[in-house]
Amino acid sequence: MDAGAGTALYPLHRCKIIYLVRHAQGVHNVEGHKDVRAYLSPALLDAQLTPLGWSQVDCLREHVTKCGLAKKIELVITSPLLRTMQTAVGVFGGGNYTDGVSASPLMVEGAGHSGRQAISSLNCPPFLALEACRERLGVNPCDKRSSITKCRTLFPAIDFSLIENDEDVLWEPDVRETRESVAARGMKFIDWLWTREEKEIAIVSHWGFLRHTLNMYGKECHPTVAAELSKQFANCELRSMVLVDRRMLGSDTRTCNFPGMEVDEASKN
Repeated sequence: MDAGAGTALYPLHRCKIIYLVRHAQGVHNVEGHKDVRAYLSPALLDAQLTPLGWSQVDCLREHVTKCGLAKKIELVITSPLLRTMQTAVGVFGGGNYTDGVSASPLMVEGAGHSGRQAISSLNCPPFLALEACRERLGVNPCDKRSSITKCRTLFPAIDFSLIENDEDVLWEPDVRETRESVAARGMKFIDWLWTREEKEIAIVSHWGFLRHTLNMYGKECHPTVAAELSKQFANCELRSMVLVDRRMLGSDTRTCNFPGMEVDEASKN
């Protein structure tokens, strides 16, 4: 029987599962929906989540807990903007933080005008902030991040060590990053994931970054799959993807394979 052209097998050790999440509703989403010119408002600098956004976070947290996903994720990568970090720790973080415990909180009480209790870093995966998966750069103040000094104060247990500059040197007030540049940045970021040993990774990012990156990957897919990839993300939407290492970028770690023990040629029959 001939193998179907639409079916493929790939070694498990050359695959990862990634969970893509768009941040919950931010104040800029609300104001921009009323008037698109609001995105240019300095008052929306590094926009935080709305109360509805936090309700969306609670719903997604309940989902990942009930379906068992929360226990599978080995690493959470987040854009260093306030709304994505709030979403990331709210969905994938520990429970309410208790004073006196040895571990630093993922988020301090009331961070970003949230009105929320502090969030614990216990019983959850590590969190890593990366510039590579942030929103399209430039012009819109809502897409300019706060200083890393401030971020560390609000989110003590998030790892910011891979961000080189304290202030946001990537965002420019008069230059908007091109869609092509966003897509190229996104594909480079996806390739970078192969430098990580973790097999199941959650990534909390933005509408524009996810859209332009997935559109590029969709170009090599069947039209039906491409349409799935290019579908716009809703606030706090989660999608699961299988990432395949077709260019041998990752390490050759066969954690589940067993080599067997051949004795001689006759044993092959």
